[in-house]
Amino acid sequence: MTGRSWALEELGWQEVREGLRRDGRLVLAVGALEQHGAHLPLGTNLHIAEHVARAVSERLGILRAPPFSYGVPVGRGSHPGVAGLRRKTLHRAINELFAHWEDDGVSEFLVISAHRYEPHLEALLMALTGSAATSVYYLYQIDVSDIVEGDPETEHGGELETSIMLHLAPHLVRRELLRDFTPTVQALRRYTRGRVPTPPPASGGSVGRPSLGDAAKGGRIVQRYVDALCAAIRPNRSPSAG
Repeated sequence: MTGRSWALEELGWQEVREGLRRDGRLVLAVGALEQHGAHLPLGTNLHIAEHVARAVSERLGILRAPPFSYGVPVGRGSHPGVAGLRRKTLHRAINELFAHWEDDGVSEFLVISAHRYEPHLEALLMALTGSAATSVYYLYQIDVSDIVEGDPETEHGGELETSIMLHLAPHLVRRELLRDFTPTVQALRRYTRGRVPTPPPASGGSVGRPSLGDAAKGGRIVQRYVDALCAAIRPNRSPSAG
């Protein structure tokens, strides 16, 4: 490749062809436009997935597609701006994109997402291809319990995501609107039932302790994500790699 970029939108078609001949994998970040409390932007999931996808792409020298910004939302409720696709619509959109890229020579799709909602992840896991492999990496499955104080599995817009956003885009975090909310055991059980992250009405949209958010923690978490994905991704599977 003549250029230094790994982003499809910045390359010419000949550079893309050359890149796929060298390595047939393609990285795709899939985000969501979802509320994360008043202090975090609606694009929190997208910012996180996109940054990790870029870091993995550049470290491993793998082409990267433009991020797909819309996922399956938990539900609009009373949060203006939240929007997304139904599971079958997201599934169909991903299938159509994959079909185009597979025709161009992509042999494996590496999908990265940070949106904690089962229908969203199912749509990605069920993506159909001809012969290309598909690997879906859900970032919040990576253990960071040694970095954060709370339990990421029971939080939404809490310490974990606030820390990451303070590291990635501190100008987008409304610190004055930070609000801790720790539900009762009964409310927490309802919140986590079925792994559907629907914050209780009294929470204001976020669950957990965003006040514990810290940019240094966020930097360590992001590094953990990138290191884990780079270690998990298999060696070059391109036929031209010999």
